[in-house]
Amino acid sequence: MALHPQVKAYLERVSGTRPDGATMTPAQARAYSAAVQRGKGPEVTKTEDRTIPVQGGTIPVRIYLPKGVGPLPALVWLHGGGWVGGDIDLADGASRHIANWASCVVVSVGYRLAPEFKFPVPAEDCYAAARWTFDNSASLNADPKRIAIGGSSAGGNLAAAVALMARDRNGPPLIYQALVYPVIERNFDTKSYRRNGEGLFLTRAMMQFYWEQYLRSVADAEHSYAAPIKAKSLKGLPPALVQTAEYDPLRDEGESYAAALKKAGVRTKLTRYKGMIHGFVSMWSEIDAGRDALAEVARELKKSFR
Repeated sequence: MALHPQVKAYLERVSGTRPDGATMTPAQARAYSAAVQRGKGPEVTKTEDRTIPVQGGTIPVRIYLPKGVGPLPALVWLHGGGWVGGDIDLADGASRHIANWASCVVVSVGYRLAPEFKFPVPAEDCYAAARWTFDNSASLNADPKRIAIGGSSAGGNLAAAVALMARDRNGPPLIYQALVYPVIERNFDTKSYRRNGEGLFLTRAMMQFYWEQYLRSVADAEHSYAAPIKAKSLKGLPPALVQTAEYDPLRDEGESYAAALKKAGVRTKLTRYKGMIHGFVSMWSEIDAGRDALAEVARELKKSFR
């Protein structure tokens, strides 16, 4: 189908603000992530900002508590931004919606960013946050037996990596993974890159920049914690929801990962949102399908939490 009218209107509104991926700097990438429409999400019972320890430092987390008597299930949520930009505020609306709709505690993670902190630091930060959520479940009013991981874009990449880490390192036990238009591998020659890599919200040149900032060397692109589809086996991973967008250069890699998960025996649901571009979930206040996608994440989480 054609680009959705709401997507067209969004792209027209932000026309001229996208940096040139070939000359983009980390500061420009962060400003671009910050410019994504951030509608005020719904009220939750309580939010709390904390700082948690990670190897070599600390990172911020924001905790969202919905109504309900605990212990409640929990979701560790990882924002997008190409590993270079984005922050807890970018994920605030999504975190609020999911907390309310899935009736779960949401722990939104402010992992350290590239290029100051290259792979594997952001992935290790996110794994540490999942471990912290499990270890501190009592103080979060959370059920340690019902913890899920999720994220969008680069956050989807990190969520998939954390699921692999948790399996490989025997914990924490994760029961679900929600991957919203995730980055899955460093491959700029898929059909969706060729068709959707220019002129939309995310471009091929921008993704080349993001990967260059994130990896220490091209060799890192073969590591499964950077490119989850490179894992020798995907068996034993938690059930997954993978969401993709029709006009996203990352569409094909996300759908290939969903197929690989299914082939490995992992219960996986794949949803392609027609007429949508990369980032549409973060644009939920302007694009109705963004809210629909968050509602789907919440529905699938509720099923897993049961």
